[in-house]
Order: sequence, then structure tokens, then C-alpha cells
Amino acid sequence: MTPDLIATVRDAFGWQVDIEVSPGPRGALGQIWRLDVGSERYALKEIFAEPPSEALIEAELAFTHRAAEAGVRFPMSHPDRTGHHLLTAPGGGWFRLYDWVDLRPLDLTAQATPRDVGTLLARLHSCAPGAVAEPGGGAPDRWYDTVPAAHRWTEAAEPEASWAARLADRLSTLPELCAAVTPADELIVCHRDLHPENVLADPAGALVVVDWDNLGPANPSRELARALFDWFSDPTPDLPAMRAMYEAYVEEGGPGRVTEQADFSMLVASRLNFLLAQATIARDPEAQPRHREWAERELEEALRILPTPGQLAEVLAVTRTVR
Repeated sequence: MTPDLIATVRDAFGWQVDIEVSPGPRGALGQIWRLDVGSERYALKEIFAEPPSEALIEAELAFTHRAAEAGVRFPMSHPDRTGHHLLTAPGGGWFRLYDWVDLRPLDLTAQATPRDVGTLLARLHSCAPGAVAEPGGGAPDRWYDTVPAAHRWTEAAEPEASWAARLADRLSTLPELCAAVTPADELIVCHRDLHPENVLADPAGALVVVDWDNLGPANPSRELARALFDWFSDPTPDLPAMRAMYEAYVEEGGPGRVTEQADFSMLVASRLNFLLAQATIARDPEAQPRHREWAERELEEALRILPTPGQLAEVLAVTRTVR
């Protein structure tokens, strides 16, 4: 956060008071900065990847409006003085401004948590419109239903890395794991990144959904299957918690059902694509050191939580018993 950037933000939003900046959490695609602007507090998101298009921002604003009416909470996005929600930084880079909300990770040991997450996802899916293309046009992103070609893993290999042996061990199971992945249909607008770092608790304990940057078309059954693993499978599936989450989703009227191996397509494809992306960054000499270091840490976690074919079968046996 350079003085030039702070001055740009001040001018964009018409602030006349002092601004105090402190770092917040970061993810794969962005860093949050807390801005204290007089008595007001905001979250300024620094975007690492390609910035969201105007169409994606419009789709996000429309969907979060529907989600709010369905009882889903999230930090409000703020436009600048010209009405734009995307700010270009001096020298390059992009930023967005949101309300700052004091948030904390959910206590996953709390008995109500699996049901709360299932209810939240059901509300998101129930209010979502149908979608046949990405916001602004174009076929649905293949990140969610296509796995990397075999030769890509060879290209990403780094023999000296701490994670190399674990990656090599998991590659032997990939053919069976990838057999579940098929193209998706019956798509609706989905969050597409609803893992525990993006669903947090406010001071009163209410769930708050953040980071809508991956919003787009997906099959609700597949997002549901992925969420079960995102929330309750580190490193192995917590089947009672998964059942509680799934039952709450069904009881709340969510449209998705996990009934066949293909329903794990989004889980498998997104996990493998993310794993490959971080391996590529970790071995890229031109990547910024902070991004390489972050990718190294993410690789360790991604390998730990990559599901096995046997785990998919265990979870499917549970979800098939819920009516």
C-alpha cells in the first residue's frame, strides 16, 4: 500500500480525512487491506489475477441482491464517485472496496455448524437464476468440469521441492479419481468458492459469505458435493458432519442431490486445477516471492485434502440414504 495508491483511493472515493491502513487476510487471488477512514472502516481488496469484468461485477451485484433477500449476509461492495466498482491502481493492479466486517473462522466443532452451512448453501441455490454462460458470455469455465492433461503434471514437476514425493504418490491414483469427471448441465448461478475461508462468522455468530469473484454457472448438486468435502474432509471425511450438512440442505429446499460419481466432478476438477496452478507458480522464477511462498504452503494443503476414489464412495453411500 504505497502513498500513491492511498492518494488514488482517497480521490476515487472523495475522502477528506486521514486513512490508516493495516493488512488483513489473503487468498489465492487477492489480499485484503483494512482502511480506517475517520470513524468508518472498509476492506480494500487487492486483486492479483485478471480483474473482474464489468459483466461479472454486474452479475455479482444482482445475485448478492437476491441472496440478501433470501437471508444471506455479505459485505457490501462500494462504487467510487463515478459509479465504478473496480479501481485501477497507479502503475497497474486493481482494487475493490467493501464494508469491513469483523469476522472470524467458524468453530467447526460446534454442533450446529454443519446444519448452518447446509442451510446457507440451500438458500443460495434456491434463489439462483439459471445460467448457460459465464457473465458477459462465453461457455462455462472448464475449471470446474475438466481435469488437467497428464503431460501438464510432468511439466509442473519440481524434483527438489518438499512436496514432490507426495505429488508423485498421488499421481498414481489420478486415472481412477478423474473417471468421475464429466461435463455439467442444468446450471444455475453459483458462488463456486464456498469453502470455510469464504464463509465466516460475525461477532454475533451469524454466517457471512465473502469473495464472490468466482461467481458463475455450475450444477447445484456438484457445488453441494464439493462443499461437503471443502468443509468436512481434512484430511478424511467426517461422515456424521457431512450427513448433518446434507440433511439441512435438503430440508431447506436446496435443489441439488448427490447421487452419482459424476456429482463429484466439480470437487475433483477444481482441486486438481488448483493444485496444478500452485505447482506452476511455485516453480516460476518470475513470480513474486510472496506468491511463490504462498503457493508452496497451498500445495501442502492441496495434497493433504485431495480426495481418494474410496472417499468419494464413502460419502456417496451416505448421501444416497438421505431423502
